[in-house]
Amino acid sequence: MDSLITLAAQYLVFPILVAAAAVWLFLPRQDKVGLAVQAIVSLAIAVVLIQLAAAIHTDPRPFVVDPSIKPLFVHPADNGFPSDHTALGATVALLVMIYRRSLGALLLAASILVGAARMAAHVHHAQDIVAGVLIAALAVGAAAAAWRWVRPRLPRRLSEPASM
Repeated sequence: MDSLITLAAQYLVFPILVAAAAVWLFLPRQDKVGLAVQAIVSLAIAVVLIQLAAAIHTDPRPFVVDPSIKPLFVHPADNGFPSDHTALGATVALLVMIYRRSLGALLLAASILVGAARMAAHVHHAQDIVAGVLIAALAVGAAAAAWRWVRPRLPRRLSEPASM
């Protein structure tokens, strides 16, 4: 069971990223541009929010708080707030959800599973995971709102399919 928890905690974020890339490949051109722009903006906002949250609040990792707890994998004893893995997975999942609702919901569940596995592995507390999901929601919400404002103002050739 420990190896399954470790696998999910450390590597489940990669299939989330691969699924998002696959969605992007099969989108129409105008949606590809939209998803790419929103992804870049969302991830930039998420990084800033993660850094800001970590500067405002410190949450020592469970194995630091209680030395009798052993993490399931080697991890530095740094600030665990917020969970970067959960924030990344949830950001990507919420971006996919804009274009493919069902798949995005599945990926969001997978990103929450990443967080739960990181808690089970004793490298995060619940508040770290919740903060990661909230940061993702804020980042994607801001990027989506910005894209809705910018898109109508773009030249037509960027928002229409390419002619063959």
